[in-house]
Amino acid sequence: MDPVYEISGQIRQLAAGKDLSDPALAAIVSSSGQDGALACEADAARRRMYGTDVYLRGLIEISSYCRNNCYYCGLRAGNAKCLRYRLSEDEILECCDEGYNLGFRTFVLQGGEDPCQTDVFVCSVVSSIKKKYPDCAVTLSLGEKEYSSYKAFYESGADRYLLRHETADEAHYRKLHPDSMSLGRRKECLFSLKEIGYQVGSGFMVGSPYQTADNIVSDLRFLQKLSPDMIGIGPFIPHHATPFSNFNSGSAQQTVRLVSVLRLMFPYALIPATTSLATIGEKYREKALLSGANVIMPNLTPLKVRKKYELYNRKLVSSLESAQAVSELEKMLERIGYRAVSSRGDVKRG
Repeated sequence: MDPVYEISGQIRQLAAGKDLSDPALAAIVSSSGQDGALACEADAARRRMYGTDVYLRGLIEISSYCRNNCYYCGLRAGNAKCLRYRLSEDEILECCDEGYNLGFRTFVLQGGEDPCQTDVFVCSVVSSIKKKYPDCAVTLSLGEKEYSSYKAFYESGADRYLLRHETADEAHYRKLHPDSMSLGRRKECLFSLKEIGYQVGSGFMVGSPYQTADNIVSDLRFLQKLSPDMIGIGPFIPHHATPFSNFNSGSAQQTVRLVSVLRLMFPYALIPATTSLATIGEKYREKALLSGANVIMPNLTPLKVRKKYELYNRKLVSSLESAQAVSELEKMLERIGYRAVSSRGDVKRG
């Protein structure tokens, strides 16, 4: 059988809700011949669930300190050249004030695993945001914590938690992380978050060093088991001060393809068009939106520290003021047939 015809049939099965075999998924992941058809099916699926709405979330990068030494990350503890900062509670609330005035109703607090931002600090920040803006959702993305910490954050008012698993394959995980870190621990955290009651997000890098198509299939299978509310993926981009500085970036085209695959496998999911895609080229963020993505996270981090949150080389850092940046995003979305929405934008599983 013609391989293109075969993949076309597999895409139709995926769009119909069928669970493909591992070899079939690997073939779709690895082949660019049917990207157009795949994107069309994915866009139709997102429109059935979410219409043309694209949710805007206000991203606040609260700390560039991290205790971990992931081999791919510019914030790794061993990077002595990293410019460190941490925002105070007042600074975080000022970012929320700005975001609320722009119409945002979800704030995403992201940071490295900073030991100085204690549970007491995080709980205080979350409760202050919820007290001031009870109509807003608070999303945390602060790494691995103890169960008691996650529960305390949730009881303080946190609604969602993002924790990318990065790779679901044990052997691949070991190539990306030091021995002090554990894939089992990461997965345990994700299931704990679900048990507590969070809307949970996970995801993985595309094109990370040593990654194979089979690794990506393992990621998809793990996500099926986890059934997350949000799925974030982005291409690996090297950072000059990490052990992976000489590796090539992951493929933006393959990342967009996987956005489509994820939309078909998880039609209910909230899937962002990520900053890393836009860093490779703004057209790829647009392509992701046209291929099933339905979330964008404009950056509310203070301009004075924004460049210090350097996860990878050339990370896109807009010099625009937030109001102007949001206006330009709204125009871009309208141009390609979508509508910017700044509501809470909770997941739709029905």
